Amino acid sequence: MIYDMMKRPKGSWEPVAKWYGEYMGKEGGDYQKDIVFPGALRLLDPVDGGDYLDLACGQGAFSRLLSQNVKASITGIDASASLISQAKRVMPKSIKFLVGDAISFAKLIPAESMDGIVCNLAIQNIDPIEPVFEQAARTLKQGGYLVITMNHPAYRQPRQSGWGWDEERKLQYRRVDKYMSEYEMPIIAHPGSAPTVKTYSYHRPLSVYINTLAKHGFMVDALKEWVSNKISDSGPKARAENTARKEIPLFMGIRAVKIV
Repeated sequence: MIYDMMKRPKGSWEPVAKWYGEYMGKEGGDYQKDIVFPGALRLLDPVDGGDYLDLACGQGAFSRLLSQNVKASITGIDASASLISQAKRVMPKSIKFLVGDAISFAKLIPAESMDGIVCNLAIQNIDPIEPVFEQAARTLKQGGYLVITMNHPAYRQPRQSGWGWDEERKLQYRRVDKYMSEYEMPIIAHPGSAPTVKTYSYHRPLSVYINTLAKHGFMVDALKEWVSNKISDSGPKARAENTARKEIPLFMGIRAVKIV
């Protein structure tokens, strides 16, 4: 599939680029900064002198974090030209930022040139995913890592999951209405203020990710599940809410090694 610079991918965050850039800032939103980015960095395990790609990089917050932790060549790619413009304006000049679609990015990156690729909280906005994994295999060196972080597919499906309260047991639980079925869900970016501005999220069961990675020569060697860091410090349900948060992971990180 060839990326058409004039045709924006459906899952692109270009329509909400201004809001997203302001929300993320230089370090990322709270969940990204405190949970997802540190977890992704540990999974990537970068080394000095390596070559790393931040795929669907947004305005470059993870690229910046990576540059602060390792002396390496770092490239960020995103389908949103506006977010890439923001990245070029505010992020370290040592990072190379390019406009490109995640399902056809290999034309921008030399074959077998990357030691690691990370895709943070974006695979759920990309459809289809198979070209992403196929092109990651093409651009990674043998033994290179592909790190994917996402909203947990078993507990945080778009509009088909949520918190519930069991009054009899005084227990907060996670309700899941759909899991096995793959589906697309439009997400309103600004509820109440701009109901027509939408992004798109795609749910897939975990087996789809694992089997598609294996199909393209990857072996999953690490899987991490991360819980919320929010704390309820008052109210009659605070204790139950905190217990539920510790037990129900909302994010997942997968590390896959290129072995073929």
